[in-house]
Amino acid sequence: MQPARIDLPGCTLIEDAPLEAHNTLRVRARSAWLAELADIGALPHLLDLPALRGLPLLALGTGSNVLFTADWPGLIVQLRNSGIEPMGEASGNVILRVGAGESWDALVRWTLAHELVGLENLILIPGTVGAAPIQNIGAYGVEVARSILSVEAWDRAHECFIELPAADCAFGYRDSCFRRAPARWIITAVRFKLARSGALHLDYADIREELARMRIEQPRAVHVAEAVLRLRTRKLPDPALIGNAGSFFKNPQVDAACAATLRAREPGLPQWPQVDGSVKLSAAWMIEAIGYKGLREGDAGISERHALVLVNHGLASGAQLWALAVRVRDAVRTRFGVLLEAEPRVLP
Repeated sequence: MQPARIDLPGCTLIEDAPLEAHNTLRVRARSAWLAELADIGALPHLLDLPALRGLPLLALGTGSNVLFTADWPGLIVQLRNSGIEPMGEASGNVILRVGAGESWDALVRWTLAHELVGLENLILIPGTVGAAPIQNIGAYGVEVARSILSVEAWDRAHECFIELPAADCAFGYRDSCFRRAPARWIITAVRFKLARSGALHLDYADIREELARMRIEQPRAVHVAEAVLRLRTRKLPDPALIGNAGSFFKNPQVDAACAATLRAREPGLPQWPQVDGSVKLSAAWMIEAIGYKGLREGDAGISERHALVLVNHGLASGAQLWALAVRVRDAVRTRFGVLLEAEPRVLP
């Protein structure tokens, strides 16, 4: 039986909507309501509908950073507004306004085609532009926050559209005000500031080694992007081939004393000192060290290609995947005394 569809101005509303196609872990779950929104102006009217008023709300892109452990009891809003709009230049940077529904990878490739610098290290990250600021996506030494000028959003607390300067977004490591208060914000567009030229971020040895293999001695942004693309393709499983949400755990940060203790006890554990005095540890190394890389329990598993990636081999439920994640987390804490934190949002 097909779920009921209701066509509204600028929006399609679906009751009892299946979510398997709306999350990259391919978990089978349902949402009481799913709204596909093409016109941002229709958002206030949608949220004011009597049947939806007061329900739990989730703004969802491609579902590449969520794990549904059960059915969603409220409303899911998917923004379909896309488009990349140049807004001129300021302080030597090109300003772009990008709709929340735009593909993140498509944006990165657009910037490369237009010879803009800043997002090249973030190529091939799945998801939408609207989802990028929520967890301040990052890869190979670059976080998206450094290229964000402002974020446009619907503020449910004040029932109005608002534009937040980057300084007000409380960006941190895989963190932001949007992640801390997910029920308050629905991101509708993001403004980026990107340079026409500038220093490339080649801090990661993997990138430098890949560029050397490519025989690139004076890299440009497009070369860095190609190196990252090759690295990600080799190391990370493709969500189109096997259900996954990319890195499932954050790299934990500990204080210097804890890092020193671990360095003495586990000399092989990679450590990266941070500017605030803390030390970031390799979660992947710790998971591999306890022998969990490639582990499989039914259809729930850890990727054989990368120890940070939780995979669905077929029909694993969200609850089964989360149970495996908890097992990994507990085993790492037992051996290393470090608590891993999930990177995706675990729902409900």
